Amino acid sequence: MNILQILPELKSGGVETGVVDLTKELIAKGHKAVVISAGGSLVGLVEKIKGIHYKLPVDKKNPVTIIKMVREIINIIKKEKIDIVHARSRVPAISAFFACYFKQVPLVTTCHGYYSKHFFSQIMGWGKLIIVPSEIIAKHMIEDFGTPRSRIRLIPRGVNLEAFEYNQNCAKEKKEYTIGVIARITPLKGHAYFLRAIAKIVKTMPNVKVFIVGDAPENKKKYKMELMTMVNRLSIARYINFLGTRSDIPKVLSTMDLLVLPTITPEAFGRVIIEAFACGVPVVATKVGGIVDIIKHEKNGLLIPPADHNAMAEAMTRILKDRKLAADLAQQARQDVERNFSLEKMYKKTITVYEEAKSKINILVIKIGAVGDVILSVPALAAIRRHFPKAKITILVGAKSREIAANCPYVDELIVFNDVDKKNTIKKICDVSRQLRREYFDMSIDLQNNRTSRLLALFSVSPRRIGYKTSKFDMLLTDKVRGARARIAPVEHQFKLLEVLGIKGADPALELFPSEEEKRNIEKVLDAEWVSEKQILVGINIGSSIKWQTKRWPPDNIIKLCRKFSQKDIRIVITGSKNEMPLAENLVTAFKSKPINMTGRTTLMELAWLIKKCNLFITADSAPLHIAVAMKTPCIALFGPTDPTRHLQPVPTVTVIRKGLRCSPCYKKNCRNLRCMERITVEEVYETAMKILETK
Repeated sequence: MNILQILPELKSGGVETGVVDLTKELIAKGHKAVVISAGGSLVGLVEKIKGIHYKLPVDKKNPVTIIKMVREIINIIKKEKIDIVHARSRVPAISAFFACYFKQVPLVTTCHGYYSKHFFSQIMGWGKLIIVPSEIIAKHMIEDFGTPRSRIRLIPRGVNLEAFEYNQNCAKEKKEYTIGVIARITPLKGHAYFLRAIAKIVKTMPNVKVFIVGDAPENKKKYKMELMTMVNRLSIARYINFLGTRSDIPKVLSTMDLLVLPTITPEAFGRVIIEAFACGVPVVATKVGGIVDIIKHEKNGLLIPPADHNAMAEAMTRILKDRKLAADLAQQARQDVERNFSLEKMYKKTITVYEEAKSKINILVIKIGAVGDVILSVPALAAIRRHFPKAKITILVGAKSREIAANCPYVDELIVFNDVDKKNTIKKICDVSRQLRREYFDMSIDLQNNRTSRLLALFSVSPRRIGYKTSKFDMLLTDKVRGARARIAPVEHQFKLLEVLGIKGADPALELFPSEEEKRNIEKVLDAEWVSEKQILVGINIGSSIKWQTKRWPPDNIIKLCRKFSQKDIRIVITGSKNEMPLAENLVTAFKSKPINMTGRTTLMELAWLIKKCNLFITADSAPLHIAVAMKTPCIALFGPTDPTRHLQPVPTVTVIRKGLRCSPCYKKNCRNLRCMERITVEEVYETAMKILETK
């Protein structure tokens, strides 16, 4: 693989050292390693180990510079044929994210710190996969930035055990003991508390010297001067040595008898701790952040409360005076670092994350239309699953269709767009968009093809967006497929869209998946209605969508048809939505024989099993028609204002009755003249039904 790591600078520090270590391992294992930074003292080391370095001002927070860096990173991605981009800091991660978005390259981020809660910190959760060095940072990203746990990968930092040699003599009695702090000089690192602890220790143990390794950034130089003033005020100047920034940390650690990490803010990890562990140097550290993932109190180190110099002095004195304790802690620490924090282990886990980011595809399928339309999309979902067997497939559906998607085995995750309430559409789009962005989709497939679905695809931040060219916000698509108005069957219409992904020859069969509980519920209802195994059941769906009153067959015709069936000892099952319950009650009172009135009494999947139990099902163009097709129940479909060629999947189990009027199909939702439905006579429906029943 060709890996691009991007960070602000390549100066000394835990993050920077980790980049160099990983670069070395990648090259040793035959991968290409590219690094982008604003430069620094470690650039020469990257180039010495055959890494490729590009110097760019990716550390600048200027918005204009950040935008310019997007183009520069895109050029490097193209030139070096990058497979994965790995961003390790917030500012360069912004440019990296948009570069990856435009080039459709996976972005991996590593959260190296406990970020403050503001917008620019959220960018570290925008990677396809997010690496965290400790559980505390994982919890921070989940709770404070809404990052899904499913996208977080825990990889503790690793140390090169060959570079940090274990010191067998670290716990022997000595005339003088060396105590060290290795950290940037900032107020958050707790140097002031450490100096107060030293002032207390030297009163009983004057045989110590102190190394303070690290320097203050430019904006903290004043703080360093304050620390030096404190050293003089505490009268400990003869014990304190400010060593500044050092590149030979293994050598420095080899001279220490105790390392202290006095930080007062949550640390993401604490790389210097495992480096001390590797050298056999006992550690005292504050109980904050990711430090607790490394140090097990009293086993491989000592933990103390933050900002407590008395507890710090007590712990330091205890280790220096109890050499057996020091030896036991050092020995256990070395074993722990070999077992859990080796560079080889970190490298293997990181490569696994890269491979997952490259190979695993997250697909969003958008189908927020009517229930029947979602049923018709199941073959497309099956085709996508067969073509991408390891992909994570998420479907975005309307609230009324959630049952269909929830039971579908071709879908891994379901997101619901509330289409019941037509108010506050913009707010609903924004709410769902936030949820979609958290999932990091590699592509979106728009089976709905309207303006709302186009916006949702865009706001999901899917770098690849596939849909039909319909003149409805087509500019938001990356892959535009012609033929949106083709007069072909609905499933084939969706399959044509999938051809852009190389999906051909898919199975057009509709499917639904009622659960065992839903089946049992219907069986109980039929038993309560005294329906025997030999009883002929004919289901009649009396309604249609509220928007499509023109699709309904006249109620008087339904009554006449039911009377004819009752003369043949055929039991009738009336189905419909809750909206049709008053109509159903009126129809039932007009029947001589008592039908089974299931209007508004079933869930969608229960209705599917009820239709499955019928010998024949009669319905207008509505969702129950597609349910009948999916459940392979013989069906008579009554079509009027719509075209069966475009809205019905042709199967042998369905017989279409339709009057070829000049005005049909008109697709009118309101019409004074309903001849197209009224001219479908009771006699022809009855005769067609009896032929089907006799054949069966």
